[in-house]
Amino acid sequence: MLKRAVIVASLLLAAVLALHSLLPPLEGFTTILESLLPWLGWGVPVLLLLALAARSGLALAAALVPGAVWAVMYGGTALANPPGGDSDLRVGTVNVGVVNNNSGVAVKTVAGELDVLAAQELTPGGPAAKQLNAMFDNSYTVSTIGLWSRYPIVERKSIDPGLGWKRALRAVLKTPKGDVTVYVMHLGSARPGQTAARDKSLAAARELIDDDPSERILLLGDLNTATTDRALDGLTPPLLNAQAEAGDGFGFTWPSTFPVVRPDHVLYRGMTATWADVAPASGSDHRAALAAFRL
Repeated sequence: MLKRAVIVASLLLAAVLALHSLLPPLEGFTTILESLLPWLGWGVPVLLLLALAARSGLALAAALVPGAVWAVMYGGTALANPPGGDSDLRVGTVNVGVVNNNSGVAVKTVAGELDVLAAQELTPGGPAAKQLNAMFDNSYTVSTIGLWSRYPIVERKSIDPGLGWKRALRAVLKTPKGDVTVYVMHLGSARPGQTAARDKSLAAARELIDDDPSERILLLGDLNTATTDRALDGLTPPLLNAQAEAGDGFGFTWPSTFPVVRPDHVLYRGMTATWADVAPASGSDHRAALAAFRL
């Protein structure tokens, strides 16, 4: 009985990993499943232990199948090392947390060595904004999001990312090596059965990128879409994911105490990512996503 259960469970796990993209939305359940896909790998050692307990070579072989599928899908990510090299621009994005009384401390720690920081869930005139205004010469805020830069902001525009209110912005930074267009976004939330607003705002973001002729683009923010969620495929491509290209591991950012997904992103085009990482943000339920680029 145990032997049969291990074989069935192993094949089912392998199928979910390999064929998840064929699943229908299932009222938002698929979004949750895909967001947690890398963690399904923990089922492999459990199945191997059960196969040993069943004393079955066939069950043991079956348990190795999902392990092989997981290795093909995520082995490269788990073992990746940052390419390194010189960088011209260091950026970050952090959801500071709307009820975070330590948001000033959070952004001070995160922004210390950055050239550009995007923030979400800001309180206008709150601790985070005040701290960042003291650290950076240039800023642009729209509603509860903002952008701070060591380089001049020569263009700025507020954007409604399909949510019915402006919770995104576009800015052009004048750097010593040329202009960089930066989008900061906080897209709609995604919960089981409630992904319509997120999906609509993702589509709006894609349209903005497609219509933007800028050579260099950064998209920073809390996109409420995990790296492994099929919904992010609408943005990557045409953009690249800094964590995937230059990070060490999965770079999970939420929840901050024990991150299991990455809704916070640094996406880009027209540059070379040299490094990506995450950093704690005091009092927030998110960690910050960071990256460096060569222009």
